[in-house]
Amino acid sequence: MSQNGMLLGVAMGPANGHHPGAWRMPWAEPDAYTDVKSHVRAAQIAERGGLDYLFYPDRVFIWGDLETGPPIVSIDPVMLLAAIANSTTRIGLVPSLSTSFNEPYSIARQLRALDVMSHGRAGWNLIPSYEPEAFANYGLPVPSRENKYGRLYEVIQIVQALWASWEREAGSPDKVTGRFADTSHIRPINLQGRYVGSRGPLQIPPSEQGQPVVFMPFASGAGIQAAGMYANGIIGMPSSIDESRRQRDMIRSVAENAGRHADEVKYLSFATFGLGATEQEAVERRMALEEAAGIDGRLAHLSMMLGVHLDARDRDKPLGVVQVQALQARSGSRQEVLAHRLASEGRTPMEILGYGVLEQSPSVVGTPEQVADMFQEWMDAGVTDGFSIFVDDLHDGFDDFVDHVVPILRRRGLRPDDYQGPTLRDHFGLPEQLGPDPRITDDDGDGRAKDTEQ
Repeated sequence: MSQNGMLLGVAMGPANGHHPGAWRMPWAEPDAYTDVKSHVRAAQIAERGGLDYLFYPDRVFIWGDLETGPPIVSIDPVMLLAAIANSTTRIGLVPSLSTSFNEPYSIARQLRALDVMSHGRAGWNLIPSYEPEAFANYGLPVPSRENKYGRLYEVIQIVQALWASWEREAGSPDKVTGRFADTSHIRPINLQGRYVGSRGPLQIPPSEQGQPVVFMPFASGAGIQAAGMYANGIIGMPSSIDESRRQRDMIRSVAENAGRHADEVKYLSFATFGLGATEQEAVERRMALEEAAGIDGRLAHLSMMLGVHLDARDRDKPLGVVQVQALQARSGSRQEVLAHRLASEGRTPMEILGYGVLEQSPSVVGTPEQVADMFQEWMDAGVTDGFSIFVDDLHDGFDDFVDHVVPILRRRGLRPDDYQGPTLRDHFGLPEQLGPDPRITDDDGDGRAKDTEQ
């Protein structure tokens, strides 16, 4: 478990909620995906619950099937979080920005601006892109893995150097002496790599936390090496406790090998839930979302999970004896095991769907206590430092989580009663950082941007 307790953030995507049926519910606003106010409302709910951060994924192309639902990402996440910053005071703001297309000076400048605007609450989900559609939108070919990660290393090094180019020692404007800043502490960085470079300096002073907190997705190979060197938040999607343990142990080991302390790297698991006053109410609520999502497609997915054909006309009938005997396990995932158990117990296909078995992330559909139990189980097992939650339907699911699950987590000592400080680094229990981590060295000389004025 993290020394700072259980970290808790929310992963934002479609404005009506994570579930594909949320946008079709009677109360949903179909155009909410471009309504900044809906995102601000969600952020304020998260802050009311004392959550540590809002996380916005990004894709620079149409992500999702517009024939059946809104895009997963619609508005530029940095601009969206800049709007949210003005309506919140404590919650961390973590946009995704790809190192594949954005120049380091642009990244450093945008995130420094968000960090200053929010008084030290910004993060950066640092990602390389891989989708051909994304590269096509920039008129570029898909790079080799070597070039993709070579550029990533150079971008993060130059961005952090730019963040350090305006030092705190530059001081504050002094009207009495007439000195605005000590420019001996605002200096160019003059770094040039194989892929990117920058002269610097930035024209914006540091925030209260120094510089944004770096997040990265869990990845293998060069991705995990970069995460171990530079990230403080690792966002993973494990399907089980055992997988989460393996991933967390791996990233902690890589961080220590890079010269850092393992507890400075927080492993955060995706998780989702569906809530009701009773388990049956929660299942019925989720069944309504499943129906709205298009039951034929949902039953097709369930058929693959169970290994038997399900007819939509029989969705409210328990599986027959022959079907139950023909059930075939494939992945052995937590959700698949649950689906097979429910089918064997005589649950109908609609009821099985109502238990959230199609969720890719660890999920519980039930009472607030049951959801809290899942979180505590993972924390007590020492396999995660916290969770990035998906909310199935923002119409009621987020308020219910904040009003009913968060108090249980607090009573159990898993969450603090209030924010421990004003900055995102405070939430993560991290010291201020301004510039590259001096402990990180480039021992093999690979991927280091060079000083052009040596």
